[in-house]
Amino acid sequence: MTFLEEPAPSAGQERLYAEDLADDGYVWDLTRVWAHQPEAKEELVKLFDATADAAGLTPRDKAVIVLAQAAEIGDSYCAVAWGKRLSDWADPQTAVAALTADDEPFSEREQALAAWARTVARSPGSSTPQDIQRLRDAGFSEPQIVALTIYAGLRTAFSSINGALGARPDVILAETLDPAARAAVTWGRPPG
Repeated sequence: MTFLEEPAPSAGQERLYAEDLADDGYVWDLTRVWAHQPEAKEELVKLFDATADAAGLTPRDKAVIVLAQAAEIGDSYCAVAWGKRLSDWADPQTAVAALTADDEPFSEREQALAAWARTVARSPGSSTPQDIQRLRDAGFSEPQIVALTIYAGLRTAFSSINGALGARPDVILAETLDPAARAAVTWGRPPG
């Protein structure tokens, strides 16, 4: 459980819980956080989707971005959730590489995305024109660079909110993650 009490019943809270139950068979710990402000979560998810689409991000691109930023700021929840996704889409070794900043299995485009996500998460004020040029060289236009930066920044904010309010990776989710990928997540809150 999070640091918060169970949210008061509302149409939004019921909607979020019903979505989790239908999709996964249980209510995610982070949903219990966001059920206190369900409309905010729904609007944030729409913004995630809109900026990812505007940037031309594939599901794998999004996983690379989220795992790079999660590892950079010590967010175990997103590391477990997106590590599972990348393990399913590629393989566990690729997820481990993303979690440990090993660029070897990734394309030039994915390497540029991971480096940018780490910069946005760690120290956005340290970015340079060379960082932007690397994204251009990877095929991103300037409107796409703005969109993917919004996506990475919002993902970092989402992780920060979940972590600050005590959300922990769900045990059920963590148990489905490949043991090697799970062992690579050495930071953040343990599953609970």
